[in-house]
Amino acid sequence: MPGRGPVVDAMSLMGNTADLDEAVENLLAAPRTLLRAELENLRFRPTHRNWARNLADGDREARLQVAAALRTCHAVTMAPYWPRMRSFLASVREGYVRAMGEGGTERMLESLDPSLVRWRPPVLEVRHSREADIHLGGRGLVVSSAVFSLQEAEVLSCPGESAQAPVLALPAFGAEPPGADLWSVGDMAGRPLEELLGRTRAAVLEAVADGCSTTDLARRARVSASSASQHATVLRKVGLITTGRDGKAARHTLTPLGAELLESGIRNA
Repeated sequence: MPGRGPVVDAMSLMGNTADLDEAVENLLAAPRTLLRAELENLRFRPTHRNWARNLADGDREARLQVAAALRTCHAVTMAPYWPRMRSFLASVREGYVRAMGEGGTERMLESLDPSLVRWRPPVLEVRHSREADIHLGGRGLVVSSAVFSLQEAEVLSCPGESAQAPVLALPAFGAEPPGADLWSVGDMAGRPLEELLGRTRAAVLEAVADGCSTTDLARRARVSASSASQHATVLRKVGLITTGRDGKAARHTLTPLGAELLESGIRNA
């Protein structure tokens, strides 16, 4: 992909998921029209244009090459650090939730980085290199925290999906760079947490960090669905997770206490 200029909106092609396998499956099944819309403005080098054209036309081999590259990139840049990132992002999200609980949506919007975003009812102004007016029309707005962006805000809209809410991606760290401990590599579950909960239950708590169904929980923790359900029940009884409904499926999320315990275990690893 070009190092400068327009970029690909990965969420449009791979969906709003924290699961790599699901993201890759979504990419392989993405409509050709959507793929073309994401690639048509990229400035590829002459030696890459034929391959890029094949990818835009839906060539299966080209998509498989991108999928393999994504898995390799993820293994190097994300997987070793993801548990700490996930715990940090959960704390950022909790800040948004607290602001909404104290003063509703307006208080949350007012709490966003004022150097990038300014709430002037009924308009949310975003400092951006391109000028545009986006009318939500009842679709809502997804506020996302970006770990790899330090000083830029980005507004992402899925081409051809007028009913899908735009995403406002903001730096998770504000003006402050991330601490070195976020990029440390080691036993991410953390022995103190394992000693308290046991290895499997610590893995289950870590797997719940960004929310998941019981099926996803079983896959992430590498246990059976019945075992995942039993561990989730224990963690829920002691106040570390909550369980709600997402359609017909159960969805597990961390409580503030669970997030604090997980973060403490990772920080002391």
